[in-house]
Amino acid sequence: MKLLFSALLLVFLSSCQEDPKVREEQQQKEAQKREAIFNNINNGWNFNSTPSNEASRELTKYWAEWRVFLNELGQKPKSSISAFQQKAKTLSKRALELNNNIPVKYNLPEVKSRIAVITTKVNAINLYIHLGQIPDKKIVQLAQEINTELASMNAQLEEIKRRGEIKMEEGEADMIRMLDTARAIPNEPKNVK
Repeated sequence: MKLLFSALLLVFLSSCQEDPKVREEQQQKEAQKREAIFNNINNGWNFNSTPSNEASRELTKYWAEWRVFLNELGQKPKSSISAFQQKAKTLSKRALELNNNIPVKYNLPEVKSRIAVITTKVNAINLYIHLGQIPDKKIVQLAQEINTELASMNAQLEEIKRRGEIKMEEGEADMIRMLDTARAIPNEPKNVK
């Protein structure tokens, strides 16, 4: 029994001894891995933050949250993974602020749903970049998806502007008012005595 115990103790103690060369090799491999992740994220972190149409450009003048969000997207971190982590955190905060002070003309479900999608994807980048094992390919994919959503948002803003410029025909306002179900007569019968 003593022999078995001393053999286990010897194995345990010898396994606790770290070889400095092995540790150094592991640190070099980890540094190379982090460098590769940084390079992948750095190459894929390209957002199309410039407004692509007149409606979006006009909106940056009046909607401060939209302007600040696009400005944050346009500023690319350069130094390290921690700089990208800080930028992702800031972008997540700015994306949440997009729901504030939406101009009345654009405060529609179509715009709000696109804001929600952009916010979700920005929050996903923020989540993934703060993980221990950073999935760099997923972050690059999300950056591309955010660009797609920004293009969709710009197209929707342009569509709203274009629809707003169409003049109503005579009597159309009355017709729309008649179709409004909020004005309908209630279905509840009056109390009969």
